[in-house]
Amino acid sequence: MITIKSPAEIKIMAEGGKILTKIMKKLEEMVRIGITTKELGRFAESLILKSGGKPSFKGYEGFPATLCTSINEEIVHVAPSDRKLKEGDIISLDLGILFKGFHTDMAITVSLGEVDPEVLRLIRVTKKALKRGIKKARPGNTFGDISNTIQRYVESQGFNVVRDLCGHGIGKDIHEDPKILNYGKRHKGEEIKEGMTFCLEPMVTMGNWHIKKSKNGYGFKTADGSLSAHFEHTVAVTKTGSQVLTDLKQ
Repeated sequence: MITIKSPAEIKIMAEGGKILTKIMKKLEEMVRIGITTKELGRFAESLILKSGGKPSFKGYEGFPATLCTSINEEIVHVAPSDRKLKEGDIISLDLGILFKGFHTDMAITVSLGEVDPEVLRLIRVTKKALKRGIKKARPGNTFGDISNTIQRYVESQGFNVVRDLCGHGIGKDIHEDPKILNYGKRHKGEEIKEGMTFCLEPMVTMGNWHIKKSKNGYGFKTADGSLSAHFEHTVAVTKTGSQVLTDLKQ
């Protein structure tokens, strides 16, 4: 069942989203050649606890960390390790915070040093796909409208959307109904209504869309070893459109 949030609840989620956004900006500034993903994870957890919030991911279904750090062909849910970032890498940072009883969740992809122009285009396309999906998050549309918009744009740019992973509702639980695919047909699925809150998160690959488990048992990576990018925002549906609760421009 999709829960409808009250204006007061959305206000709390917006507070949490603002905190999360500030933390993500600081994490992005920390990303550099030679740093380990474990260092990024410790920094993220420290910032969340100092903010008065709690990590959404740590302990969720046994996940051992606060931050997801997925590098190159890794797509999502990779736990931090002693791996050092190097020239030419791209890394997706995925982070969630529990604040005053409500979760918010977001992800960005960052490049390091000299990166192939086509890889930079992958990052731009993924970010733009999210932006296009958000524009469809308005009352009267369906979740299929969002899914189809993301898929059509990504495929028009020569890339593929991951089909076995998806966006999700969010609120008192980090993962709520509905599941929001990054592919689909217009006018299909549940109707979008004011008060819904959910995460849109296109995961885009340079190769095909098939995935497999990564070595740590939690994460996923592309089956063909192609690079992958990931962006995510928490969105609340308003009377006339939507409000991005994790807007990096805050």
